[in-house]
Amino acid sequence: MRTFDLPTRQQSNFSLVLVNYKTADLTKMCLELLHQHVTQHQIPVWVVDNDSADESLDYLRSLDWINLIERPSPGKEHGHIAHGKALDLALEKVETDYLFLLHTDTFVYEKDIFALMMRECMKTPDMAAVGCVEQLDRGLLRDTWRLSSRFVKHYYRRARTSMGLPSKEPKPYRETHLKSFCTLWNCRLMKSRGLHFSMDDRVPGYTLQDRMISQGYGIKFLSHRKIFRYLDHIQAGTVAAAGTYGKNHRRTKMYQETLKRLQLKRGMGQASHN
Repeated sequence: MRTFDLPTRQQSNFSLVLVNYKTADLTKMCLELLHQHVTQHQIPVWVVDNDSADESLDYLRSLDWINLIERPSPGKEHGHIAHGKALDLALEKVETDYLFLLHTDTFVYEKDIFALMMRECMKTPDMAAVGCVEQLDRGLLRDTWRLSSRFVKHYYRRARTSMGLPSKEPKPYRETHLKSFCTLWNCRLMKSRGLHFSMDDRVPGYTLQDRMISQGYGIKFLSHRKIFRYLDHIQAGTVAAAGTYGKNHRRTKMYQETLKRLQLKRGMGQASHN
């Protein structure tokens, strides 16, 4: 068979989108883990830079396998607002029916996660999104303690409020909204309903999820333990990497320690393949 008679590989029916803001090390590690898989399967990758003006933008400009959108200065937008506006900018250009949201502090080691979530989303035509509601796999013991303590705090505050005593607003003790570090959205449905990610001042995707549910569309919640078999995520890693918290902040130290651990894990994985 002659070369030009070979069938062309069909482009994927989903795209990936990331938002970069001054996270050079994280962005490079995240994209390098994706590179082989996305080029092999012709998966469009969109990266929106929120006016980083640093080495992370220089790195992105050097890549010929991503679609880079350089967004003008977000000005005084809060972090999650700027992130949501960047996602909407990519959403306008995405031509696939489905869109994976990833954070630059999400490191996908097992690419089967994409096929798994796509299968879940395509089971029914009215499925709007697939993801999980936790940003970390804390383990069974810590998860149980966290849920229990939040349950007690929630009902304690409700009791004080009902008695007319001063109290903080009782927050839901269970997480209910998908976390965007790795979430699959049916953007064909979104666009058909005129919906997008940043619809108000809430975290991008929260109001979108509520609107989709109110209109009768489904949301598939996966166990975070299942999700984390395929990837790692540094909670608030992008914020810490950008220096927002300050050098001595607890989350900055957690970010630095976690990044070292993941880099070591990645190095050990590469050595095993050689």
